[in-house]
Amino acid sequence: MAAPATASPVPGGIPVPIVKLNQSIIVGGVILGILLQQPLVTTVLFLIILGAVIIGKKGSLVFFIGSRVLANQIKNAATEDPGLQRFNNSIAAFLLGSAQIAFLAGAPLAGWILSGIVAVAATAALSGFCLGCFLYFQFNIQRYKLFGSTNKKEAGAN
Repeated sequence: MAAPATASPVPGGIPVPIVKLNQSIIVGGVILGILLQQPLVTTVLFLIILGAVIIGKKGSLVFFIGSRVLANQIKNAATEDPGLQRFNNSIAAFLLGSAQIAFLAGAPLAGWILSGIVAVAATAALSGFCLGCFLYFQFNIQRYKLFGSTNKKEAGAN
């Protein structure tokens, strides 16, 4: 799931080619799982994404492989906010994890629907609309309305 890329690379940001690789792997993996009727494929996707959610980019197999394979493309590439990417991956991990529970509970249709939702969102992000980014923005607006600024400098504390 992608966000609008920043105009220039941000230190610590996730290069856009790696974000797109992540989205492509999700879409391809879910499609492959559906075609083969093999929930194990979505289990592997879940585990790959879970590493990125728990540890961040250092725990992301996609980031690890992508930074080597796409080294030339990411040198001066625009970047995405790591917090936003972690939020998007958290949603994907939650849905794919729920799909695993559905598969184990003997409800394969529910598992494929949950997996399909992740693939549709990743496809939309590849096409230019990031549903996770929209949700992240709305979440932050609501959090601000409820709790005020979470930025210490903005709140006047040093």
